[in-house]
Amino acid sequence: MSEIKIQMAGNLWKIHVKPGDVIEEGQEVAVLESMKMEIPIIAEVSGTVKEVKKAEGDFTDEGEVLIELQ
Repeated sequence: MSEIKIQMAGNLWKIHVKPGDVIEEGQEVAVLESMKMEIPIIAEVSGTVKEVKKAEGDFTDEGEVLIELQ
């Protein structure tokens, strides 16, 4: 099972995927807001979204799992 993790602390501003979606390596899956900047979260691997572990508006810490892939 692969995971997509948060690269830095901030607020999860937008999530672009949901369970069942097929994503490709390099695809933007979410946007993090930190210090008034929008930081894209990019998939490092391809796969099918099994679970999105955070919701829009949640505060996230660096290293937390955002998405589990099948």
